[in-house]
Amino acid sequence: MVQTQIGTPGEVPGIVDGPGLEAFFAHHVHGAQPPLQYSVIAGGHSNLTYRVQDAAGNRFVLRRPPLGHVLASAHDMGREHRIIAAVARSTVPVAPALAVSLDESVNGAPFYVMGFVDGHVLTAPAEVDAALPNHDDRRRLGLAVIDTLAELHRVDVDTIGLGELARRDAYLDRQLKRWRGQWEQSKTRELPVMDECYDLLLAHQPDQRYTGIVHGDYRLGNFLSRPDGTLAAVLDWELCTLGDVLADVGYLLNNWAEQGEPLPAGAIDYPPTAAGGFPTRAEMTARYAERTGYDVSMVQYYRAFSSWRLAAINEGVKRRYLEGVMADTTFPIEAYEHRVEALARTALQLLGTIPSA
Repeated sequence: MVQTQIGTPGEVPGIVDGPGLEAFFAHHVHGAQPPLQYSVIAGGHSNLTYRVQDAAGNRFVLRRPPLGHVLASAHDMGREHRIIAAVARSTVPVAPALAVSLDESVNGAPFYVMGFVDGHVLTAPAEVDAALPNHDDRRRLGLAVIDTLAELHRVDVDTIGLGELARRDAYLDRQLKRWRGQWEQSKTRELPVMDECYDLLLAHQPDQRYTGIVHGDYRLGNFLSRPDGTLAAVLDWELCTLGDVLADVGYLLNNWAEQGEPLPAGAIDYPPTAAGGFPTRAEMTARYAERTGYDVSMVQYYRAFSSWRLAAINEGVKRRYLEGVMADTTFPIEAYEHRVEALARTALQLLGTIPSA
């Protein structure tokens, strides 16, 4: 992880109340010893993440919502904390959930605290080259990624306490409605291809056959990976819900670029898997089907849905940066100018490849 703007409250965006936070850590986070220092963990474009270090050298992670323009029902810290605590009861690796505060008087917004887990967040090919120079380790990591997804999708949600997290049925109906609504609230201009994709996604949506935990942002950049190709933790659960688990498969495949491919439509940089040495998309899909026994013949539909949904998400990110409410002030806003349209057009192309009903 890369940290920026190391300092005390008032010096780091989003960390506003030193005494309040230190009192919270002292009373609710076992072993924490103030005074505390904070640093923004770079890389996220939604909820803000900080590394916290205490006087004894103990490390923790604090998550809070963006500094402004929060859509209704989004960025729910209590919900995210609950999900991580529940998933920790399964075999899926997550950071320990240590404490949560819904009292905005403590730091100006709700937040939760996790244990700090060592590992690499791989978001670009150069990071893969540096952290995993051995191709055998990259292949091991790729298989761990898809095997962990298969484990997540087969978790009994009632057993771990997430049975009431959300409705389980009609996932695509709910998601299409949600992201259409987010698009309408966040859009900075009219884009007819988004509407065309929405109509086609409604017309061709498959029946929901496999129900479970849907991570919602399952990609290599949302893991802590070890140099030996094993997974230390799955991160960023803010979009997690219950529903059609094949949505995660489509999303992962869209972010699983193979070495030598052109830059994916809508991408600002090459995905980390473009470094080479990872299993192919076909291998990942076959491995998932083998581990779960699920029919993946409609995976192209889920890839199209994921591209369209990501277009809506990225429009919201663009708007937040335009409004200056994110902690990373160096992010190139202009990079989003054509990204949303490219993602929507990719969704349209993928919709043209799905099997006929």
